Amino acid sequence: MQDKIILASGSAIRADLLRQADVAFTVQIARIDEGAVRASLQADNASPRDIADTLAELKAQKIASKHPDALVIGCDQILAFDQEILTKPDTKAQAVDQLRALRGRKHQLMSAAVIYGEGKPLWRHVGTVRLHMRDASDDYLAAYVDRNWDSIRHAVGAYKLEEEGVRLFTRIEGDYFNVLGLPLLELLSYLTLRGTLQT
Repeated sequence: MQDKIILASGSAIRADLLRQADVAFTVQIARIDEGAVRASLQADNASPRDIADTLAELKAQKIASKHPDALVIGCDQILAFDQEILTKPDTKAQAVDQLRALRGRKHQLMSAAVIYGEGKPLWRHVGTVRLHMRDASDDYLAAYVDRNWDSIRHAVGAYKLEEEGVRLFTRIEGDYFNVLGLPLLELLSYLTLRGTLQT
């Protein structure tokens, strides 16, 4: 019998990536207090990589506790910049401030995925991408946020590379799927080796 797959994420992009790869799955959004978990881990000096991994596992575990027969994919994305972790902006002003801080500099996006099943984590991966942002003007950044607010308010760092946000960058080092929030190639490899996906 083929494994039942549940994506424990409300991200439309993650769902689209799996759908386009012809993976059969359902979605159940995991509700956890990400802010509290992140703050606790930061207080313990956890690395951004470990924070992303822990949040992904907690999301997968929460949904897996209700569906022990399924493979549950939990995901999280962290933006690390200058020993700081940036989160999704709450306001347009916060989005502009984040972009001003990032411009002309480089930062890292870490995309974690954990597959939970059989009562334990079965697989995990954290993909890292280094992004170099160009030195955009204050006027451009303010106009960019204003034009794209409905979309970028859901994105760490206040940009989406798959949209106009690509104009903010001069160089990207790493796997594009990790920028979108899912280490897709590694995930598909695991599901294929497990026999969940046919080859």
